[in-house]
Formats: sequence, C-alpha cells, structure tokens
Amino acid sequence: MDESANISISGMSCTACSGRIERVLNSKEGITSAVVNFASEKATVIYNPQTISVDNIIETIKKTGYDAAISTSKTVDTMSKNDEIGELKRLVIISAVLSTPLLLGMIFEFLRHPILQLCLATPIQFYIGFRFYKNAYHSIRSLAPNMDVLVSMGTTASYFFSVYNGFIKVGGHGHDLYFESSAVIITLVLLGKLFETIAKGKTSDAIKKLMGLGAKTASIVVNDKEIEIPIEDVIKGHQIIVRPGEKIPVDGLIISGSSTVDESMITGESIPVEKNIGDNVIGASINKHGSFIMTAQRVGSETMLAQIIKVVEQAQGSKAPIQRTADIAAGVFVPFVLVIAGITFLIWTYVIGNMTMGLIAAVSVLVIACPCALGLATPTAIMVGTGMGAENGILIKNGSSLERACKLDTIVLDKTGTITKGEPIVTDVIIFGDYDRNQLLSLAGGAESSSEHPLGRAVFEYAKIEVGEIAKPDSFMAIPGNGVKAVINGKDIVIGSQKMFKVIGSDILSVLDRLTAEGKTAMLISVDEAIIGVIGLADTVKSESKAAVEEMLRMGLKVIMLTGDNLRAANTIARQVGIEEVIAEVMPDHKADKINELKSQGYIVAMAGDGINDAPALASADIGISLGTGTDIAIESGDIVLIKGDLNGIVEAIRLSRATMKVIKQNLFWAFIYNIIGIPFAALGLLNPMIAGGLMATSSISVVSNSLRLRRVQLKKKHEGSALKLLQRDSSL
Repeated sequence: MDESANISISGMSCTACSGRIERVLNSKEGITSAVVNFASEKATVIYNPQTISVDNIIETIKKTGYDAAISTSKTVDTMSKNDEIGELKRLVIISAVLSTPLLLGMIFEFLRHPILQLCLATPIQFYIGFRFYKNAYHSIRSLAPNMDVLVSMGTTASYFFSVYNGFIKVGGHGHDLYFESSAVIITLVLLGKLFETIAKGKTSDAIKKLMGLGAKTASIVVNDKEIEIPIEDVIKGHQIIVRPGEKIPVDGLIISGSSTVDESMITGESIPVEKNIGDNVIGASINKHGSFIMTAQRVGSETMLAQIIKVVEQAQGSKAPIQRTADIAAGVFVPFVLVIAGITFLIWTYVIGNMTMGLIAAVSVLVIACPCALGLATPTAIMVGTGMGAENGILIKNGSSLERACKLDTIVLDKTGTITKGEPIVTDVIIFGDYDRNQLLSLAGGAESSSEHPLGRAVFEYAKIEVGEIAKPDSFMAIPGNGVKAVINGKDIVIGSQKMFKVIGSDILSVLDRLTAEGKTAMLISVDEAIIGVIGLADTVKSESKAAVEEMLRMGLKVIMLTGDNLRAANTIARQVGIEEVIAEVMPDHKADKINELKSQGYIVAMAGDGINDAPALASADIGISLGTGTDIAIESGDIVLIKGDLNGIVEAIRLSRATMKVIKQNLFWAFIYNIIGIPFAALGLLNPMIAGGLMATSSISVVSNSLRLRRVQLKKKHEGSALKLLQRDSSL
C-alpha cells in the first residue's frame, strides 16, 4: 500500500526549481506522485515503501542540488526558517556595506579607482553571490535553468566587463566600470529574497498557530496521586485533571465534574460550550470555569488538532488547477529570457553599434525578469486561504477544492444532522384514557428505558426530565422498526407505530394525521391493549440553518434538500428554513444518482451531509462538504469539512474561495504584466541594471503581500438588530 511523506526542501530560488524537483521525483520508480510547493518549501510524495524509501527520496532531492529532510515537526521547520532568515540578513548586511562605497563612487571620483572597486566587488560577486552560482550550476546540469541563471549571468557579465575595461582594455578608465551594478544587483536580489522569505513565513502563520495551540503537559491521576507529565507521554485511558484556565491536553470524555469550554480555536465558535459528565472534550480547547476529570481517548496523531494540522499541511502543499498556467509559463520563462537577452545584445552591438549599451541592456533584461512572482502567485494565496479556513473551523482539503468552490451554483443539503440537529425531541403528549400526563410519561419512559432506538431514547430522556420517577419494567422486548413491548407492574405496555395496534379509533387516527402533516413522528402507547395516548416527536432545525440558507439564496445559489425522509416531514423542515425545492424519500445509495442528474443538467453541485451516510453523494458532487464534529470519518469524508456542523460554514467557505481566487488572478495578472512591460523596457535600454534588480526583487514581495491581504477578508456576517454588520477580524499584514 502506498504511503505519504512530507519533505522540507531548502535552497529553491524560483518555481523552476520546484518544477525540476517534481520532474525528477515523478520519474523515479516507486513514486506514485510528487508535488513540490515552492511557497511552502515542502514536497508531498506518495510512494511505495516496498520499492523506494524516504531516505532514497531525500537523497534524490539532494542530488538535484537542494537540501532536504523529512518534515516531522513544525518546530524544526521554524528553526530552519529562522536560520535561513538569519543567514540572509548577515549576507545582506555584508553586501550592503561593501556596495555602499561602489555606489558613492558614482559621486566621488577617488572611489572610482579600479583596484579599490575590484577589492570591494569581488567578495560580493563570489562569496555573497556564491549561492546564485551553485544553484545555477545544478539547474543547468538538470537542463532546467532558473532565476539563479539569470542573476549569475547578468552580474557576471557586469563584473567581468568592468574587469576588462579597468585592467585589460587599452585606454580604459574608472568611468567604464560597472562593478556597482553587479554588486547592487546581488544586494537587492538578496534583500528581496530576505523580505520574500519573511513574507512567505507569514503565509503559514495559521498552521504555526495551530501547532502552538496544544498543551505542553497534562496532570494525570495515578494511584490517587496527581502527576504532571509531558503531553507526549499521555496514553489512552489516562485520567486527566483539568482546572479552570488550563488547556485540555487531549481528546477525551468527562467522567467527573462539569465546566464551560472555549472551543473557538478548533471550531471557530466564539461562545463557550457547556460540558458535563459523558460529554466529549477536544484537546487544545480551553477550560473556562469548572474543574473536571477526563479519560484520554485520542492522543498524539489521533487528536482532532493533529488531524486538522495534517489536513491543512496537505492542502497548503497541493496545487490548484489554475496554477498549471503559471507552471507552463515558468517552465519556458528562463530560456525565453535568455534568448531575449542574447538578441538584445546582438542588436545593440551589431545593428546599433554600441556594445557597451548592448551589454547594459542585456544585463537589465536578465535581472528584471522574475519567474518567482509567477511561482508565488498561486501557492501563497492558497496557503493563506486554507489557513484562514482552518482558523474558522473550515478544513479545505486541497487547492482544487478551494478553486472549485467559487464556481458552485447549486447547494444540495441533507436534512437530518445537516439542516436539523439530527436528534428527535418530544413535541406533543396527547392523552386519551384515564391516565394523567405524568402517569403516561412514566409508563412510556419505563417501557423505553432499555431501548437503543433514537426515538425510544428521546422518549425516555424527556420522561426522566418531566416526571423524574420512571416506572421500572419487569420485562422488555424490542420490535425492530415498529416499537417496544414491556411489562410494568403487571401491566402490558406497548409503545410504537400504528402497525403495532390492531384497532385504532377515528379520533386517534385524526391526531396521527395531524402530527404526520406537521412532519412529526407519532408513537402510540397502550396499557393492556387500550390506547391511552400519543407522543409526537420531531427533529428540530438548527438555530443557524434558516439564516444560512437565506444567505446562500442571496448569493445566487440554488438550494435543494435531499433526504430519505417522507415528503411531508421534508416539506415541513424545508418551509422552516426557506428551501423551495425538495427531493424526498431517496435511499442513501440512490442519493449519488440524484447528484449526478443535477450535474448532467449543467449545474456545479456541492453536496453537504454528515460525512457518514452521505459518503457516495459527497463523492459524486463537484464539492463534497462534510458537516461533523471533526471525527475521523467526518474529516476523511468530503473535500471540505465544517468542524462545527454549522451551515454558515458553507457560506464562509464559498466567500473564502471567491476571495482567494480573486487574489490569485490579481497575482497572476501583475506577475505577467510586470514581465511583459519590464522586459521590453530593459531591452530598449531604458532601465539601469540596478533599478531592474530592485524591480525584480519588488515583484515577488508584492505578490506575497497581496496574498497576505486575504487575512483581512471578512467571512462571517453578524446580525445586530435588523442590520447586518461585518464581523471584524483582528488581523493585519
């Protein structure tokens, strides 16, 4: 069976590098697929461990000229990134110090001496600029020239032309030196790379925040003593004490005490949730008030936080279809620029007759061209977009899903557990015999006390709250699909559907018809074969469903309910939330057929369900949206997972998709326009090489900065009175 590995890669200078590594990896036997993300500096490799090992994969990457290591800890990655930033700062400072006298030489004649300039420029060219030569060598050897080739060729031409003019050419003098051009270009490119590295780091801030959410220690109970241990040492079954203000260490179940818990860092829901004995708690959420003891159920990589981080990392390492355009352009970009630079030099030298100007123009062409901007346009936006989604309880599995979500025109919603709570509650208690309400509920609750059916449990829980004292059954028997029979205090009790009863009076039938018309389930109860009452139950609509559906309609989306429930019940729920089109009485295995019918009619369809029963339909839709509580099954199902199970998450996901795609298109537009305008200007001799180098460095920074603007996008809307107010996010570039 294939396995997946995340590998950190350092030393890539532009998207041509990531493309080259991809091609090499994908050509290796045993590798099913390899995707290299230039922005995140990660490779996601699907491989057969029987054929190739992770060590072999890493060695293959290193042979192409880059450093690589298995990505096991974000802390390690962060340390490596900080080391890279520190090294770049050191090189930029040295280069700037040495370049300053060269620049001043344009003003002060005494600084134009060839020997002085040579001494200042040489360490910049061959020590500071060594990284460009090294990367250029590896890229040329792999027949995949990259940005380093352009920079090294351009600066080398300026450097050796200056050496020729200052020391070899007869009659040469200080005014024919261009050492400052090569030195300043290297300085500016490195400065741009520094800013780019810092900005790229901000695009993964969300996942760093997620990594930092987890508790570092846990207080466990051993032999009635409390012991504090590292979080890594917690195992399933440990009993953990959690006090007010503490982070919950792992996922588990409360066995003693109660509290309110802030789960906003996981679900995006700002309102604390009440937790009591028997309730599940999520690791990394914050215990607000009470103390409790919990049993650890999911630890390490099994916790919800770990699964969320894994999904976000995979999404940030994926590629959106729109990136193919940039990849194709980047693949031919450097060879194209080399040709243009060569033509520029030849025309200036042999047609116009000015070799000096030809060299300056050719160098300007080489250094202004920037494949980095093209390579960063899509992945940086996807990294910010998927990170923002995770912060708001929206897990977007990959770049393709993020891109497709903006094109959706039809949203198909499952009813139970999606629009509704999925938990039936008692809505009506109607009495026909001599028993009063409490007596009826006591008998009904007693008869259902051993039932495992959701309706039976709902009756039992309701009776327990309303009456308190529940009659104990002497015997119990479940009739699958119909109801239960029990003996209580010597009396035969039957509770269930009308199929369980031979004779039903017209007055009772009219009540059953009314409850059915209201979309409710009716359960009859009899004592010694005499019907004494009817209990009505209904699945209730989630409080946020109506507003979410209304917002979808305002966004121009077609909203359809698809359910296996009967048409009357479905229409009742649909009316409550404002859905006009209902497809009811559809078996789970036929829901996918309905989705395919809609797709065949030209609709771009998202299916939203609980991620379990609706798995075939979720898979058939253009986008499968799983609403759940973050369980293993929910996270594995669907292209988008809404941790809260809130329909507003669909609206927020579409808004996020639209905003992300808008930014990607802006990035690609400016990256292409920059090169389309900049290269001709440089070829015409209208740009000084130093200015060209500065513009090249600026182009990458501007693309990343534009992607970071996504952090200001307002996904949620807040109702305040009758007015809609945008929920303000505390974020900045």
